[in-house]
Parts: sequence; structure tokens; C-alpha cells
Amino acid sequence: MLETMKDRIMEAYGSLLAGRDPRVKDYLLMESPVNMSAILLGYLFFVLYAGPKFMANRKPFQLKEAMIVYNLSLVALSVYIVYEFLMSGWLTGYTWRCDPCDYSDSPQGLRMARVAWLFLFSKFIELMDTVFFVLRKKDGQITFLHIFHHSFMPWTWWWGVSYAPGGMGSFHAMINSCVHVIMYFYYGLSAAGPRFQKFLWWKKYMTAIQLIQFVLVSLHATQWYFMESCDYQVPLFLHLIWMYGTFFFILFSNFWYQAYVKGKRLPKDTQQLAQNGKANGSTSRSNGVSNGHSAHENGIRNGKKHHENGKVLNGKIKKA
Repeated sequence: MLETMKDRIMEAYGSLLAGRDPRVKDYLLMESPVNMSAILLGYLFFVLYAGPKFMANRKPFQLKEAMIVYNLSLVALSVYIVYEFLMSGWLTGYTWRCDPCDYSDSPQGLRMARVAWLFLFSKFIELMDTVFFVLRKKDGQITFLHIFHHSFMPWTWWWGVSYAPGGMGSFHAMINSCVHVIMYFYYGLSAAGPRFQKFLWWKKYMTAIQLIQFVLVSLHATQWYFMESCDYQVPLFLHLIWMYGTFFFILFSNFWYQAYVKGKRLPKDTQQLAQNGKANGSTSRSNGVSNGHSAHENGIRNGKKHHENGKVLNGKIKKA
């Protein structure tokens, strides 16, 4: 029975992989879902367990130069990805409505397949975001939203690139790359040091830009439900993209509410100053009350003592 079940599982797995686009099979990480899944599991193991344990008794690493290079490199890569998406179809023939995937070996079709893979590969590079947080002991930045987004996105996009590298399913990849141009530019300036802080007044709008991204992605996918006919080859991906956009819109909206409405994500130095102010104020008040009370008690005791001494001395003088 176990052998039969194993055979059926392997048969289903083989059938699943047989339907992949042969043009992308030779790209890095595309030979099997096992390798990319292992990388993502290793990522989760590091950021949730091994990394924090390694850093527990160590000082945060100073990675300023590395982070500047990393973030600005991702800006350049994201700009290139956006350009390639536009030139591969979105400005050269796509209708921005029902656009099927081109599986041909035409220069245009191959170019779109290549940039779809490059977008996927950039998601694995971006796992370094969390690695930097761990090594710098920025634990407050490692939220459920952050980890889920960085692990779920590359895993799902591997399947997207494997079966439909292009067409209307690639819209959200292009929009996501546009957002990352802005986002990693912000991170690059932030890593450059305090002298650039005055240029980062637009931090809160980063989340707003991401929310707009998810609205656009969901609206674009929603078109499919109202079309009389559409020959996009893998409708399942459109369902997933719509759910992805809606789900992340909810998560990022909650982040916006917690961070900017309830103010739960103030910078640590601001929080520390506020806490110190409260603590110092409370200490000063308690010290004042305590010192005043002590002085008052000391005054009463000293007065009583002087009074008693006066009575004794006066009595002795009279007796003498």
C-alpha cells in the first residue's frame, strides 16, 4: 500500500513538472522546486532560530558600507527589470487587459521569459534584507509580515515563472519592481547616515505606495472575472494574484494603522527618551516628596530633642 501511494505521489509530481515551460528549465534554480524550497527553509531557519542565537551574546555588526552597496544595487536591478518588462510586452504590444503568455522562441517571447526569471531571482537576493536585520540586531523589523512576504513571494513566483513567464500574470511583477526602485532608494539613503535623514521625511508614504501597489494588482487581476472570454493560459495564477493583492493589502493596512495611527512603531531613540522622561519625572517627584517628608520628620525630632535637652539642663541648673 505504501509503495502504491509513493508511486502515485511520484507520478503526480512528475506530471506537475512535465507541464513547465521548457525555455526556463536551464535557468539557475529552475531545474527543480526542491532547491528553491531548501533555500527558503534555510532562510526561515536562520532568521527565526540560528541567526538570533548566533547574535545573542554578540554586538550588532556595523554594515553601513555593505548596506549602501546592497540597496543601491537593488535600485539599479529593479530599474533594469522594469525596463525589460516594458520592452518585452507592456509597452510593445500588450493591451493591459487580457494578455496571453507568449510561449514562442521569438525574441520578444524569450526576452519576457528571461526578465520573468530575473524578477524571481531578485526575490532570492532580497532575502538579504532579513539577514542584515538579524546581524544588526534590528529585531523589531523582523515581523510576521516581513518574513511571510519574503518567503511566500519567491516560492509562488517560482511556479509562475515555470508555467507562465509573461502575459497578464506578469503585471504585478512589473509593479512590484517599480515600488522597489523607490523602496531600496529610501533604504540606501537611510543606510548612508544621519546627514541624509532630512531627505527621508517621506518614510510614512512608503507604506502608502505599497498599498497602492496591491490595489493596482488586484484591480488588474479582477478584469479577468468580467471578460466574456480571455485566452490567458493559466487562470489559476490570476486567482492567486488577486488573493495575494487583497491579502497583503489587509496586512499592510494593519501595519499602517499600528505604525502611524496608533504610533506603536516609533523610533527606538524616541521611545527611550519618552521612557526616560517619564522615569526621571517620577523619580524627581518621589525624591522631592521623600526628601520633604524626611526633612519634616527630622525637624520634628530635632525640635523635640532640643526641647527635652532644655528641660533637663534647666532642671540641673535649678538644683545646683
